[in-house]
Amino acid sequence: MRHLVSTRLWHWINLIAIVILFMSGLNISNAHPYLYWGNWGFSPDQAWLAVPRFPGWMTIPDFYSLAKARDWHLLMALPFAFGLLFIWIAMLWNGHFRRDLVTRKHEWRWRAIKSDIVQHLRFDFRHEGGKYNFLQKLAYGGVFGVLLPGMILTGLAISPGMEATLWWLVDILGGRQSARSIHFLFAWAIFGFFILHVALVLLTGPIGQLRAMTLGGDYEPANPPFARPRHDKGDAA
Repeated sequence: MRHLVSTRLWHWINLIAIVILFMSGLNISNAHPYLYWGNWGFSPDQAWLAVPRFPGWMTIPDFYSLAKARDWHLLMALPFAFGLLFIWIAMLWNGHFRRDLVTRKHEWRWRAIKSDIVQHLRFDFRHEGGKYNFLQKLAYGGVFGVLLPGMILTGLAISPGMEATLWWLVDILGGRQSARSIHFLFAWAIFGFFILHVALVLLTGPIGQLRAMTLGGDYEPANPPFARPRHDKGDAA
């Protein structure tokens, strides 16, 4: 498996941006730790969720400051947004999206999906016929096509002073408070993907994968020692 230069460059820039955006976002959340649906919401009894207060070691800066947290958030929002635009242009231009991320009709058959699920449960991450298997395509497709763009759109909708300009976007999202709730949920969904992604990297050869994502070159995912052995077709019984 080989990663293109555009993928490697975007991967590390995006990682830095997301970490800072997430941690500064937690600091912003501390300013009003309640989420609502619709256009309005002010008091705890109107909230659908009371968000816990996040400690300093989880936030940027490591003390409560709404102004400084917003500065960090805005600073990283630009490379995050333009980085996503760059990687989409690159994926469409070099064929990475069509070749590696688009699912095929036969992959949607339950038998094929079940086989992928069983292999993952057995910690068998090898696959044939492409760079990613069906579950990986779904995960990356959800991140690239839904979560990351959704973070940008909801972020614009809740930005101070943007309601007059982007009123149509606010309306589509169901109101400013709905956009804020979706922004929060998408942020934690990306965090969940990040944890799963790191766990799978650790299970399938972190040194080789880090080298490939940094310097390029081919690598093959390694199975953990507790994975069940897999017999290829044609092997003797």
